[in-house]
Amino acid sequence: MRTYFPKPEEIKEPRWVLIDAEGKTLGRLATQIATLLRGKHRPDWTPNAAMGDFVVVVNADKIRLTGKKLQDKVYTRYSGYPGGLKRITAETMLKTHPERVLEHAVKGMLPKGPLGRRLFRRLKVYAGPTHPHQAQKPVKLEVK
Repeated sequence: MRTYFPKPEEIKEPRWVLIDAEGKTLGRLATQIATLLRGKHRPDWTPNAAMGDFVVVVNADKIRLTGKKLQDKVYTRYSGYPGGLKRITAETMLKTHPERVLEHAVKGMLPKGPLGRRLFRRLKVYAGPTHPHQAQKPVKLEVK
């Protein structure tokens, strides 16, 4: 048996997918988005190529977190200076920058390195119901 690797000219043009995040659970939605970005839903998937789709997510401000994660989940970042550790709860992050919550979850599920950074650029997250990608004619995808 030989593993099939498609040539660059054989890789199909990526499609645009629109996902409504209203009422969806954060982790479950993030795994489905990561699968679409990587292209694992395609029969000709190759691990070392960017074969996935562009994903547009709307209504990120209406995403759900189960249990007490709104109060207990903490996002940390470090400025690089002494005492520069910044902490913010998921509840505050959802109020101020709701798109970052979903971006952070999806980014952790993508491969690390140049391929993962290239795939992450295909994710477009918006807090409200509108987005500027109407010209790409995204296909509305219903996720569970």
